[in-house]
Amino acid sequence: MDPIIQLENIRFKYQEDDSSYALNDVSIEINRGEWVAIIGHNGSGKSTLAKTINGLLLPESGSVKVGDYILSEENIWSLRKMVGMVFQNPDNQFVGATVEDDVAFGMENQGVPREDMLVRVKDALQKVRMSDFAAREPARLSGGQKQRVAIAGVVALRPDIIILDEATSMLDPEGREEVIKTIKEIKDESNLTVISITHDIDEAANANRVFVMCQGELIKEGSPEEIFSAGPELIELGLDLPFPEKLKIALKEQGIAVPQEYLTEEGMVEWLWTSVLKK
Repeated sequence: MDPIIQLENIRFKYQEDDSSYALNDVSIEINRGEWVAIIGHNGSGKSTLAKTINGLLLPESGSVKVGDYILSEENIWSLRKMVGMVFQNPDNQFVGATVEDDVAFGMENQGVPREDMLVRVKDALQKVRMSDFAAREPARLSGGQKQRVAIAGVVALRPDIIILDEATSMLDPEGREEVIKTIKEIKDESNLTVISITHDIDEAANANRVFVMCQGELIKEGSPEEIFSAGPELIELGLDLPFPEKLKIALKEQGIAVPQEYLTEEGMVEWLWTSVLKK
């Protein structure tokens, strides 16, 4: 194991007079190269947790360690360089007149030399398959293309960690799929650590591990198989289930015997083909 993020007993509230904590004694450890999904209903603490990891919020108590840095006012900028964030609405992240200008913006702020910047912009746009759109205005792109440009802007900064904060929630299914595919490819190529804050349970099913938040507390963690096989518990928490699990419930109600174990979409197709459709 190679931990890159360690949070110990984090407590945070937005106002001193708040009766409850947005994060209440949360401890997590995330390993380098891991994809972790954090799920929970609105107000559960998901985004607050993400903003604590990259130092946008300083906890009231507890410690945050990212790489070799323990979060403090002295090293907050060093820590932030390790963590890139992609937000829900890509339009809110655009500042450049063209796609390549926008990808370069973050590097300009960090004082990256122009020669290096040009190489990084080209490389980042290739990684997200947007090289042909370098001179386009971001406003003229589709939702999925805009989000890929936002990802390129983060990738160009060469962070160790990327946080997707509801980054696919405004996209149609096709756009969502292309963004997740892009992140997967970049993650595998660069050994990135990915944290996905999401309501999209099918997106969360792609993760190595899933954390479930409720009322500021981490109440469950495990592999997608372990988390999503506990279907009724998730529904009680106001969460959805991945499509294969919902299909299993519907088939069971029709009197069809279904596998007990968790099935991915590929696993569900294979089971339907071999056990149901061929009968």
